[in-house]
Amino acid sequence: MDSSIDAITNNIQLALAPVFLLTAVATMINAISTRLARTVDRMRAIQRLIYQGDVKDQEALLHLTKEAQEAKMRGRLCTAAIFFVVLSGVFISLTVLELFFFQAGAVRSMQTTYVIWTFVLGLISFMTSLCIVLTEIVFAYRSAGWSTPGIQFK
Repeated sequence: MDSSIDAITNNIQLALAPVFLLTAVATMINAISTRLARTVDRMRAIQRLIYQGDVKDQEALLHLTKEAQEAKMRGRLCTAAIFFVVLSGVFISLTVLELFFFQAGAVRSMQTTYVIWTFVLGLISFMTSLCIVLTEIVFAYRSAGWSTPGIQFK
């Protein structure tokens, strides 16, 4: 095999290795978006119950108001997690571009510190997103209506 072909193959492999992380990023965005959508749907259902006046029991009404606030907090956590996972995707994409251009020799003055920093920042953003998702899951479990009062409709 020609050494230039080997060099090109090596350059492509080096530049595309972080792309596998982008698959994880896309999967995380999908998972978090699903959680966010379910939270928003639940919030709308609760608000509909509260504002239509169907709930007459004061204890149940207080419980629904508390659950609406908890859903709002979960939505904020999901939104923050999506922000960090998208930021991670941007940093990892920059890493791929830097590696490709660096290996191809298109940018001779580029320092390897850029590659290191964008990759590390991508991983830190991804880990931050994972931590926020874990927080949201724990919060969702703790706020589950284990002792929900009976809701009386008219």
